[in-house]
Amino acid sequence: MKVAIAYPPLLSKGLYPHLGQNRQFRYTHSSAVKIYPIVPSTAATLLKQKGIEVLYLDGINLELSRLEFDQQLDQFAPDVVVLETKVPVIKKHWEYIDKYKALHPVVVVILVGDHVTAFPEESFQNSRVDYVLTGGDYDVSVFQLVRHLNYKEPLPAGTYYRENGNDKVLHTGPFELMNDLDQLPFIDRELTGWQVYGEAYLYKPCTYIMSGRGCGRASGGGGVCTFCVWQQTLWKCTPRLRSPANVAAEIEHLVDIYKIVEVFDDNDGGAVWNIDWLREFHQEMRRRDLIGRVRFSCNARADSLTSEACDLMKKTGFRLLKVGLESGNEATLKHLGKRETVEDIKHGIKLAKDFGLRVLITTMVGYHWESEEEALQTYQVAKELMTYKAHAGDSLQSSVIVPYPGTPLFREALKEDWLLYGPEEYEKYDMSGPVLKSQVDTDKWCAQLWRVHYEPMFLLRSFLSIRSLDDIRLLLGGVRSLSGHIRDYEDTPAEGAVS
Repeated sequence: MKVAIAYPPLLSKGLYPHLGQNRQFRYTHSSAVKIYPIVPSTAATLLKQKGIEVLYLDGINLELSRLEFDQQLDQFAPDVVVLETKVPVIKKHWEYIDKYKALHPVVVVILVGDHVTAFPEESFQNSRVDYVLTGGDYDVSVFQLVRHLNYKEPLPAGTYYRENGNDKVLHTGPFELMNDLDQLPFIDRELTGWQVYGEAYLYKPCTYIMSGRGCGRASGGGGVCTFCVWQQTLWKCTPRLRSPANVAAEIEHLVDIYKIVEVFDDNDGGAVWNIDWLREFHQEMRRRDLIGRVRFSCNARADSLTSEACDLMKKTGFRLLKVGLESGNEATLKHLGKRETVEDIKHGIKLAKDFGLRVLITTMVGYHWESEEEALQTYQVAKELMTYKAHAGDSLQSSVIVPYPGTPLFREALKEDWLLYGPEEYEKYDMSGPVLKSQVDTDKWCAQLWRVHYEPMFLLRSFLSIRSLDDIRLLLGGVRSLSGHIRDYEDTPAEGAVS
């Protein structure tokens, strides 16, 4: 059996989208953001290790034309095609599936991702898809489904499919999450084209891993933010970690084989919320003589950033932390279920900077209940944190809040009549404009937040902190990326603001 894990190139006005491994979706002018799709890559690796012939074809990040993509897929002649989808492109994927199945009726087509996890039966009503796999561990369920097709082994939990001979949709019950993530293989980097991926804020050559799945909190439990589609659909708000030894072994493999100089851990909350894990990871990195040979960066919640955690991270070789601010407004954080205060976030980020760690701050605007004054508060907090002990490599991201279907925020917006569009106008969820009725000009505020990078104090301190040619390359790449991100909002006419 031959399996293709594929991303058809879905362009809008000549722009490629962020789709694979992206919690938030948009078509963008910035070509510097190409995040490694970890779960699909692990699926490809699992299949190959078990003797299945695999094509991993990322037509989006390879920036292929539709003709080039179709030629490569047809030349491979797959028996199974796996597509990861998301709400803004689900209709395009339905259309693609129907056209593909018309030409290749015996090929089995599988859909995975957060949107089909939330609404699994919908794709059967709108396309000729054969299977929908729900849940976030679809690397494992894809493998199990292929085993079912090959050897009639049981279907994995969380599988939706058509009953033989009719359109009735059956399923195998709720999806399950695997307990021991150490059982997963290290990704076959050659098979999945690792050189394609990277971001402007990472030193090159770089690559990505996931130390676990789900957003952990230092105070216990998982993240429950009402806007977070991955936590609410894929991970059941349940954090799981690989062992420190397993993660360190993968980093050692990446450094020794591929000469990687920076690894980014794209686990939702990193692993740093677990101080026992962090202590053991430090010892593993030291035992393997990896400290000083590789930079390590990750996502992190601000309330995980204690003095001990920051000290351990600095000693272990951590360089950059990607931390969510979301809003500088206390009421908004509470409304979103963030379980952090503005002061918690400011304290954690400043503490990380005190220990010499770089910080990438993520922000959002366009909440239905926020006024211009409250959007200004987010800008002021972001500016304060960016200019505090600024160093080359500190950065900020801003986006329009999108209430993805399947999240509590979407359900609230539907109930309260906050949506600008019908609930199934999925193409509108592409971040080209607001989806929620908003009191502010979202494009203006997003562009304004991105421009914090041009604050004189930030520029001066960043310039004075340059220590190497690598720092200069990082900053130049960041400038190019920043220009694209600002264009994303300046080129989009504002709509949806209400008085």
